[in-house]
Amino acid sequence: MQLFSPSGVVLRGPALRLAARRLAGLGFVVTIDEAALARHQRFAGDDDQRLAALHRVAAAAPSVALATRGGYGLTRLLDRIHWKRLARSVERGTRWVGFSDLTALQLALLAHTGAPSWAGPTAVEDFGRADADGGVDDVTAGTFCEAMRGELHAVGWRTEAGFDGLQRRGLLWGGNLTVLLSLLGTPHWPAVRGGVLFLEDVNEQPYRVERMLLQLLQAGVIDAQRAVLLGSFTAAAKSVLDRGYSLKAAVAQLRARTKVPIVTGLPFGHVRTKLTLPVGRPVELLVSGRDAYLGWAHG
Repeated sequence: MQLFSPSGVVLRGPALRLAARRLAGLGFVVTIDEAALARHQRFAGDDDQRLAALHRVAAAAPSVALATRGGYGLTRLLDRIHWKRLARSVERGTRWVGFSDLTALQLALLAHTGAPSWAGPTAVEDFGRADADGGVDDVTAGTFCEAMRGELHAVGWRTEAGFDGLQRRGLLWGGNLTVLLSLLGTPHWPAVRGGVLFLEDVNEQPYRVERMLLQLLQAGVIDAQRAVLLGSFTAAAKSVLDRGYSLKAAVAQLRARTKVPIVTGLPFGHVRTKLTLPVGRPVELLVSGRDAYLGWAHG
């Protein structure tokens, strides 16, 4: 496993080293990329440093390429990344893992090469958290380890009533809503039709989430999917202007305008408990009562 920093600066070196020790304790042979703690403005090194780190990790083709954190920075690199190098690393067995800003890398990799990746934890946020702040979440660590060992074939969660008997199949894709939307209309957009789209976000008020969801709808993206899964939308400041308006109201607006099922409750996003999900692989969604299941095959 190699820990690398493609986006935001890692402010706490001890947290990264703690994450490396914990991951080693879970059975991984861990190395930290030479530029993982580089700093330039808000970034983990300047653009050239971070691009070189990506290509360096791809050339090494570790079993797992785990981002140290998200933040912002990958959008700057998308036009310069040698996508075939990353795809070759996947062919050699590398699993590229992360979330948040890593959405840009995962979806562009899918768009340019069709290669899969994994939406999941990042090193510092999920494995470098001090014990006093809650430490490592057992579900997050457990599903991550099983996925990396090729043992995870399905995940489940509780959703809202009203979807009993739902069954959908399609290519799983998605990630952070803001980052995903920033790719729309660019060469890095994966034009997935008949897929299962999952979304999450942080620090976005409900009206902004609604606006982004409606843009996806108006662009024809939502109606082209077999299902949409909504994860966690956290840390949005409340506004006195909302007057009862909420994320639930935003979701209701979307549901009123599409026949595509919008399934909520997916444990994924900027939260302690997050699943590890296969981006770019066929999945099957099943709902029984209020229990939702997402399954896939390895290979």
